[in-house]
Amino acid sequence: MPKPAKPHLTVIGTGYLGAVHAASMASIGFEVLAIDVDVDKIEKLKAGQPPFFEPGFEALLRSALDSGNLRFTTSFEEIGEFGDVHFLCVGTPQHRDSLAADLSWVRGAIASLAPHLDRPCVIAGKSTVPVGTAAWLQEYINGHAPAGAQAEVLWNPEFLREGFAVQDTLHPDRIVLGAHSDEARDQLCSVYAPMIAEGIPVINTTLETAELVKAAANSFLATKISFINAMADVCEAAGGDVVSLAEAIGYDTRIGHRFLGAGIGFGGGCLPKDIRAFSARASELGVGDSLSFLHEVDRLNSRRRDQVSDWSAEMLDGDAYGARIACLGAAFKPDSDDVRDSPALSIAGRLHLAGAQVRVFDPQAGPNSRRSHPELIYATSAADALQDADLVLLLTEWDEFKSLDPVAVAKLVSHQRIIDGRNALDPQKWRAAGWEYRGIGRP
Repeated sequence: MPKPAKPHLTVIGTGYLGAVHAASMASIGFEVLAIDVDVDKIEKLKAGQPPFFEPGFEALLRSALDSGNLRFTTSFEEIGEFGDVHFLCVGTPQHRDSLAADLSWVRGAIASLAPHLDRPCVIAGKSTVPVGTAAWLQEYINGHAPAGAQAEVLWNPEFLREGFAVQDTLHPDRIVLGAHSDEARDQLCSVYAPMIAEGIPVINTTLETAELVKAAANSFLATKISFINAMADVCEAAGGDVVSLAEAIGYDTRIGHRFLGAGIGFGGGCLPKDIRAFSARASELGVGDSLSFLHEVDRLNSRRRDQVSDWSAEMLDGDAYGARIACLGAAFKPDSDDVRDSPALSIAGRLHLAGAQVRVFDPQAGPNSRRSHPELIYATSAADALQDADLVLLLTEWDEFKSLDPVAVAKLVSHQRIIDGRNALDPQKWRAAGWEYRGIGRP
C-alpha cells in the first residue's frame, strides 16, 4: 500500500484537548480519525455538536466535518489500521486516593491500541503525565504491539489556554518534541510544518524533558498567581493596593504583567492537579524537598476561597445564614464552561453550607454547574440572580459582569454590597453609586 502524501493522524481521546486538536489538524488539510470510548460524545461530535464550550470551536468542528477530513470512531482496530501518527490526548486527573496523577486512562488507551499497531508509526503523547511515563509506554508497546519498537513513543506536550484553545493549537508559542529518533521528530515536524513555517520555535529534547516541560510551566504559573495573592494579603494588612503593586512590578521585564491579577485563585482541570502530581512524582524520585514550596502554593490558593467566604459573613453582619447571595460566575475562568476545581463554585458551595440562599448565574457553565453542585439555585440571567440579593459576589470575570451598571444593579438588590473576587470592577464607580465595595488586596 503506497504511503499517503500526508501522514494520517489519529487522536485518542476527544475531551477538551483531543477534540480541539483533531478539528484543528483537519482544518489544515490532514485526514484525521478521532476515537473515544464515550459513545454519546462521539455521536454528538459526528453531528457537529461540541461537548464543551470553547470560542470558535463549533465552527471549526463543523468545517472540518464538512471537508471530509475529520471522522470519529469507537474502534481501536480502525484507528490502528488508519494512523501513521497517533496523538494521545486522554485525561490524567488527580488520583482519588492521593495527590498523584491517575494514569488509568493513559494505560487503558495504550493497551487498547497496541495490538493493532502492525507497522511503523509514531505515538505522540500530548497528555500531561508524570516524568517516566513515556519510557514505560514505549516498553509496553515494544512487548505488546506487532510492530514492536517500530511504533515509537514521542512526547509533544500541549499548552492550551481555555478560551484560546483554537488559537493556541493552530498558532502555538512553541512546539516541544521529546523523542529518541530523528525519524519520529521528522514525522511530527511534517505535521506541524505550517506552524514551523510561521517561525514558531521547535524545541527538540529528550522524552523526560518534554514530560517535565508542562509540569514545570504550570507550576511556575501557579506560583506566580499565588505570589500575587500573598501580596494581596500584605496589602490588606498594610493599606496598600495590590492592583497598583502588580502594575509596578510587572514593568520589570524579568517579571511581566501576565498572571499578576490578584483574586480568588486558580482552578480548572490543569493547574491544581498538575502541581499536586508534580510534587508527588518528585517525592517518588527522592527530590520532594525541592518542590515542597508547591504545597504552600496550593495552600495559598485554597485560602482565597476561605477568605471570600469569611468576608461574605462579615459584610452580612457576621452571619450568612438566611442571606440571599448572588454569585456571578461559576466557571473557573471566562470564555469557558469548565467548572473543575472552580473557585467560584467552591465559594458558592461553602456559603450554601453556611445557610445562605445562593443564586448562581454563569453565561455558559450552568449545565456543568448543576451536575457538579445540584444543591445550589441557578438563575436564568444576571438580573435574575441579583434580584433582592443581600450580597453580590463577582466570581468569574465575564465581560457581561464587568460591564454591569452599578446604578441599574442597585435597583435590583436589597442591599448594595459587593465583593469583587476578580478585581474586575472600578471601585470608585461602584462606591460613588452607593455600594459597599470590597476587592482583593485593595484599600
